[in-house]
Amino acid sequence: MRFGRIATPDGMFFCTVEGAEGEEQCKVIEGTPFTDPKYTGKEYAMKDVRLLAPMLPSKIIAIGRNYADHVAEVFKKSAEHLPPTLFLKPPTAVVGPGAAIKIPEFATNVEFEGELALVIGKPCKNVKAEDWKSVVRGFTVINDVSSRDLQFADGQWSRAKGIDTFAPLGPWIETNLDAIDTDNLPIKAHLTRGDVTETKQDSNSNQMIMNIGQIVEFITASMTLLPGDIISTGSPAGTAPMEPGDFIEIEIPGIGKLGNPVERA
Repeated sequence: MRFGRIATPDGMFFCTVEGAEGEEQCKVIEGTPFTDPKYTGKEYAMKDVRLLAPMLPSKIIAIGRNYADHVAEVFKKSAEHLPPTLFLKPPTAVVGPGAAIKIPEFATNVEFEGELALVIGKPCKNVKAEDWKSVVRGFTVINDVSSRDLQFADGQWSRAKGIDTFAPLGPWIETNLDAIDTDNLPIKAHLTRGDVTETKQDSNSNQMIMNIGQIVEFITASMTLLPGDIISTGSPAGTAPMEPGDFIEIEIPGIGKLGNPVERA
């Protein structure tokens, strides 16, 4: 099942999203996506609503340096010397599908990072790797936008990755965990500049250093996660600078496509 969040002439609602690509229907539900849906009877065609970020998390917990090839391209060192690490992105960085990524003047080398994201479904702490499905509500797509100049100048990553609009999220939450092979999941990012579209990231989750279960265990050993919290599982290689006027689309089969234009703040 796919859960989304939409803006309509009647207000903002959580909904289920049904139908083939280009023909999706949004069926409004009561409450949130954390329980079995109870429908209100309202229904909208996707073309008649605005798709929002599917969740406004209390926090985004991200795994950095979780793909060896990405460590090599960004940090110029091997993953053996720079193991995976944790960092946080604030909820104010979240925007939805189609919303602009806005680059401020002081960020001079901004790159996209297409990543698989987990949506936490219930409060949890000290979760064992083999039990990760018991606390994850579903999957979505995240763009971990990063200002490389600030990342290396500051030495810690809060400012570089926490700027407003630097966490596009969506398009919805896919809750069928068993339908997604997290050990063999293609992840692509496409950059459109002018009339030319290039696939920059073309990788697979089988390149992760820490797998999904290990990530959940690692994070929950340190902090309590709450319903709606997002875990960003790390970026493959292929990240590249983007500039105002570009359009970035992250694509993960079985989950969806997340596209955002780039503007000057």
